[in-house]
Amino acid sequence: MTEVEQGGDAPRPPMRAVAFQLAQLGAHAAQRFAERIGEIGLTPPDVGLLRMIASEPGRSQRSLAAELGVVPSRVVALIDGLDSRGLVERRRSPTDRRNHELHLTPEAQKLLGRMAEVALAHESDIRGALSDAEYEQLADLLGRIAGQQGLTPGVHPGYQHMRLPRG
Repeated sequence: MTEVEQGGDAPRPPMRAVAFQLAQLGAHAAQRFAERIGEIGLTPPDVGLLRMIASEPGRSQRSLAAELGVVPSRVVALIDGLDSRGLVERRRSPTDRRNHELHLTPEAQKLLGRMAEVALAHESDIRGALSDAEYEQLADLLGRIAGQQGLTPGVHPGYQHMRLPRG
């Protein structure tokens, strides 16, 4: 029996399940990116942190925590991993000795180019079914949805829920 036959006003169009498709594509894209970036010895969280530090050299661990929306102790644990691999160095702030400034090492600087190549190849693969105009439209629409949902541009919300390595 249709909705109209049941006394409803008008038939509803079939549900397109956009939220499910976004989740499905997001999971696929995240897995493929992790595989690709893993080939150069990094994880997606590593890439995000290195990118954020590269965009603002000398930023504090506290400012990084605030931007990621996590407690400072979580950032300390994440930076510890990058520090132990020789990718990030902590320097005492000359203006506030309680804070550490974060800087990329020369090794991390070399990795930035490789990270960009992997990210561009990944983006190209994921958007392959779209024309340039469709890609721009999709990017705009997704940006609007992300903004309406209160997401911080350029910051993956997964940092708030990820498990930290055991030390």
